[in-house]
Amino acid sequence: MRHGLANKKLNRTSEHRKALLKNMLNSLIKYEQIKTTLPKAKFLKPQADKIITLGKKDTLQTTRILVSKLQDTNSANKVKKTLSKRYEKRNGGYTRIIKAGFRYGDNAPMAIIEFVDRDVEAKRLDKKKKKTENIEDKKLATA
Repeated sequence: MRHGLANKKLNRTSEHRKALLKNMLNSLIKYEQIKTTLPKAKFLKPQADKIITLGKKDTLQTTRILVSKLQDTNSANKVKKTLSKRYEKRNGGYTRIIKAGFRYGDNAPMAIIEFVDRDVEAKRLDKKKKKTENIEDKKLATA
């Protein structure tokens, strides 16, 4: 019988699972789209929806809960200021899971989890410029 088993264990200890969830939540909030395995995406989806719902309530208590769950003030601020405003008319269903084939190494099912009305530019947040662009910038700076 399966009484009282709320979520998947993902073959990890409870501390590892909590850290995995926190890191994936922060990445999803920062980049608004991440690629991961299908079981991890299914594990992340309800938690991400709950975080957005918390962010829609504009109180000090919910801000403190967000910071304690995410352990990152930048992510909590983005949830409060950007994402909660974007989804104020929507009653749930803030994320979607798109199946993305199978991983080459171990044939694990892959998925893309993203926010529904995501900002496409958020995905390029930490991408570095190509070397040719950097060389051109240096030439312009020295000229």
